[in-house]
Amino acid sequence: MTIKDAPEEWEIRATETPFVGNKTSVRTDEVVMPDGSVVRRDYQVHPGSVAVLALDDEDRVLLIRQYRHPVRQKLWEIPAGLLDVPGENPLHAAQRELYEEAHVKAEDWRVLTDIYTSPGGCDEAIRIFLARGLSEAEEERFAAEDEEIDLEYARVPVSELVRGVLAGELHNASLVVGVLSLVAARASGGVEGLRLADAEWPARPFEA
Repeated sequence: MTIKDAPEEWEIRATETPFVGNKTSVRTDEVVMPDGSVVRRDYQVHPGSVAVLALDDEDRVLLIRQYRHPVRQKLWEIPAGLLDVPGENPLHAAQRELYEEAHVKAEDWRVLTDIYTSPGGCDEAIRIFLARGLSEAEEERFAAEDEEIDLEYARVPVSELVRGVLAGELHNASLVVGVLSLVAARASGGVEGLRLADAEWPARPFEA
């Protein structure tokens, strides 16, 4: 048996969209089960996201701290954002988010990992990049708004982040998965073996 996720789509008898928001919506599908029964499944429809684990020359990860209203917490996170344009190249989106949220650019980009955040109730897919060779962006700073007005910044050693993740002190999914994936990559041949930044992404197909 090959342990690998594979595409599959069960029959949908009916579908409706009872809620449409600014960036996401909620869909209800009537899905045929293997025994022939039909059940309703509600889930959030999401455009997809990118996140950037930006690593500096001192083995520190660039973090931002942002208020997240659904969980009523200020979370330490890595720069991230939505794929605003259908079919957008995720690398370009990641470079944009690193600039807009941290005013930083990077010379070396790799795909660290791809995840579904909560596949039982949301179709959001996130591509997490590893970015190295960091420097200050030369362009004018991006004008922050809403929650981003209150951002805090830090650069934290990888070892300290691993400790915080395992201690239950850090909860953002992209940060947790990104940091632990970096450690795993280093332990299994090194980050040079990671996929190239333009690797295909079946969950969110794009043009190079």
